[in-house]
Amino acid sequence: MSFKLSTTERDNTIALSNYQRYQYFIDKVAEHGEIWSLANDEGWVTLSAEGDNCLPIWPHEDFAAQWATGDWVDCTPKSVTLEVWLKRWTKGLKSDETLLVVFPNLEEEALLVDPEELDEDLRG
Repeated sequence: MSFKLSTTERDNTIALSNYQRYQYFIDKVAEHGEIWSLANDEGWVTLSAEGDNCLPIWPHEDFAAQWATGDWVDCTPKSVTLEVWLKRWTKGLKSDETLLVVFPNLEEEALLVDPEELDEDLRG
């Protein structure tokens, strides 16, 4: 279940550094058990970063919704439970050679992380 996110917390959190947002992501996902991304009728949104296929992910629906503009205006936030993520997504993303853009801000700045690295951090 998604946690309540105030406008102040949202604005303050999005202004954090890439590393601080990554830590916030790990903490909130571990606490609340959800990972958010964007999807449309064709499936999950992916992007290219440094020549790699990447999936952007966020700790809350509201952060993901901020990205549903421009080319992604037809997308909506969609969650995956942490349990399902750890059981299926890490292996699938690794085999698809997809990296993760963890909690990008609106300037498209974020840490680019290997799925296995995120898996380790989420398992603590």
